Amino acid sequence: MAQKKVVKKKTARKNIARGIVYISASFNNTMISVTDEMGNAIAWSSAGALGFKGSKKSTPYAAQQAVEDALNKAKEHGIKEVGIKVQGPGSGRETAVKSVGGVEGIKVLYLKDITPLAHNGCRPPKRRRV
Repeated sequence: MAQKKVVKKKTARKNIARGIVYISASFNNTMISVTDEMGNAIAWSSAGALGFKGSKKSTPYAAQQAVEDALNKAKEHGIKEVGIKVQGPGSGRETAVKSVGGVEGIKVLYLKDITPLAHNGCRPPKRRRV
């Protein structure tokens, strides 16, 4: 019997020089998204996607590995300069920012904190009278 030839579809390589790295550091996980300047996702990674489970997902080491994985995927599309936007209070936050600067061939343009801040919220319900 003749074997079928398997044709692999080639993934389209974009040529994007500048991008934005979004780091979302929660208490349970660290998620990294690399987008172009318009906000279209190019690559992403997270500590959970790399196989870290349970409380290991929230460690600084897992965040570092997630950043390196996401930026290596993004470098295939030609990313050379990035801005960093950090969100959340997680423990992997500082390490993730440092490891973006440590990836070879990537230049960091700016660093911005986009964590939402509460400003007293909505009006509370009126006092209960018994």
